[in-house]
Amino acid sequence: MLPPVEELALVPQAIAGRTRRVYDLLSGVYPASSFLFHSRAHKLALEMSGVRDGMRVLEIATGSGEMFGRLTERNRNGHTVGIDLSPNMAARTQRLARRHYPLARAHCQAVDARRLPFRDGTFDAVFCCYLFELLGTDQILETLGEIRRVLRAQGTLTTTLIGQNTKLFNGAYRVASSVIPSFWGRQVEAGMPAVIRGVGFRIEGDRSYRQSFYPSRVLCCRKE
Repeated sequence: MLPPVEELALVPQAIAGRTRRVYDLLSGVYPASSFLFHSRAHKLALEMSGVRDGMRVLEIATGSGEMFGRLTERNRNGHTVGIDLSPNMAARTQRLARRHYPLARAHCQAVDARRLPFRDGTFDAVFCCYLFELLGTDQILETLGEIRRVLRAQGTLTTTLIGQNTKLFNGAYRVASSVIPSFWGRQVEAGMPAVIRGVGFRIEGDRSYRQSFYPSRVLCCRKE
């Protein structure tokens, strides 16, 4: 196997504009994917994260809002913020939060994760589920740098990645990725722990999980 950083360097750069358009178009049907393949990994990530009510929590790449709803429910007396590159995804997540948790301080907006509009040390915890697969190497490093910047001292990052521990799934994913790369991205799970450590995080939790045939890996990390 190639060293982690070299492995990531072989991956073509994602095109943010194309990814935004694809996810805008699929915002109405994407919740089915979250329910079928991601929801249990989301639950595991929340359990592992140690998030408590009253925190300032940021979710990056909210998608259809399934995870954002879990965070808002857990953090009713705190402040939960979500961002997504897709305006349609962000708007859908905001509508769901207002509908189900009208009294919670929860807000979602369309933002590029590489340029977070928040002050240094704003958040106690950051969540990021299935995003790094859609980013090129430089974009991953930019995003991790921004996450570290907006986290307080000893703040936590919980990230969920698409697993790479099943050969049949890996082959199917490569085919799907070659057809619609701006939607599927590519698998980066094997290289991400080293990259995360390299930008100043300590990995404190590491669990793998499979829902249906879809493998996920959850990493809980603390800012050093």
